[in-house]
Amino acid sequence: QQTFTITVNPTAQVNDPVDQIICNAETTSVTFTTENTGGTTTYAWTNSITSIGLAASGTGNISAFTGINTGTSPVTSSLTVIPTFENGNVSCIGPATPFEITINPTAQVNPTDDMVVSDGDTVTIPFTTVNTGGTTTYTWTNTDPTTGLTTTGSSDIGFTAVNTGTSPITTTVVVTPGFTNGGNSNTGPTDTFTIIVNPTAQT
Repeated sequence: QQTFTITVNPTAQVNDPVDQIICNAETTSVTFTTENTGGTTTYAWTNSITSIGLAASGTGNISAFTGINTGTSPVTSSLTVIPTFENGNVSCIGPATPFEITINPTAQVNPTDDMVVSDGDTVTIPFTTVNTGGTTTYTWTNTDPTTGLTTTGSSDIGFTAVNTGTSPITTTVVVTPGFTNGGNSNTGPTDTFTIIVNPTAQT
């Protein structure tokens, strides 16, 4: 009588990686996991868009890398990971699992020209951006509220200019853009401009 064993390895398996949305210049990584035990699971992955800062393919976990998107809209790269289970010098390849990494662009605001207005003028300043594919918001600060404009605000600017004095008043406005897409937000470079409010003419 002879006794021998037959070991049947499981099909390789990888837990579904979570899709990620990050912003330009943000660092991220991906750690793969499996439910399988009793052997060694390795991973091979591919990436469809290398311009996001990640190589076209690799093995093992995806090490920390800095996302790149110098454009004006989100870029979504499709990735696929294939697991391999090895035990007793026998390897079993499992099904490919897809996931995505989206890189949002840096928030941006188009420049606003310096302006000169007069006491009593209605001033409307709409902010715009070249970015698409998400939501851009604007916050701003103002150095001189005596001009009729509050010291801080959000969204577009609208106010009635005030100068009851005898000489022009110059105030400086700094606008900070924010970009949001898929729950990820970032702020971009500020834009600075001045508003000069002239007094009413007097004889």
